[in-house]
Amino acid sequence: MLGAAALLTRAGGDEPPVTIPRDPAREAAERELSKPAYHENDPSLFIRALNKFWEWVGDLFSAASGAAPGGTVGLIVIVLAVLALALLLWWRLGTPRRSPASSRAPLFDDRPRSAADHRAAADAHAAQGHWNQAVQERMRALVRSLEERALLDPRPGRTADEAATEAARPFPAHTDALHKAARAFDDIAYGGRTATRSTYEHLTALDTEVARTTPALPSPAGASR
Repeated sequence: MLGAAALLTRAGGDEPPVTIPRDPAREAAERELSKPAYHENDPSLFIRALNKFWEWVGDLFSAASGAAPGGTVGLIVIVLAVLALALLLWWRLGTPRRSPASSRAPLFDDRPRSAADHRAAADAHAAQGHWNQAVQERMRALVRSLEERALLDPRPGRTADEAATEAARPFPAHTDALHKAARAFDDIAYGGRTATRSTYEHLTALDTEVARTTPALPSPAGASR
């Protein structure tokens, strides 16, 4: 400000001060203050932007707390209630499932294996707590065992739902359990669901029960009544 102040006085003791119009004086002061020496300790652009952001957040919070019943405390209670509701919904519904667009994918891969092989693989996965793989292998074991018993025709590309529908014909008493097992297989393999020990145990029990059940074979066509 020394340079600007010097414009307002004249060197010498007794001479009257020099009067300068307002606009030139302002411009002279602005030129003086624009020198780098006056801005060495100014905050950086990032810090200034961050300060502006927090000012905006503070204004927003103040406006919201003024509108909410109970002021700031009421706003905090509302926010906590919304968070609690969101957590409750997440806990009840789980993560969003992907649409099972591949639910018609084949039950088996390109490596033909026996029912015993699939059961052994299922048991090995279960022993390690890999329930997703264990459930899938047990479902494959169930269907492969029906093919080995000539109750289902070996058919590449068969889906779990198709297998359940076909298996329900010789085992009508297990229709619901077979379709439930097929849905579990599709949900785990293609829908992003996670299997549990309970899922595997139910499917294992169904596989064992079907293996021990005598199928209800259709009567030969044209047989006498």
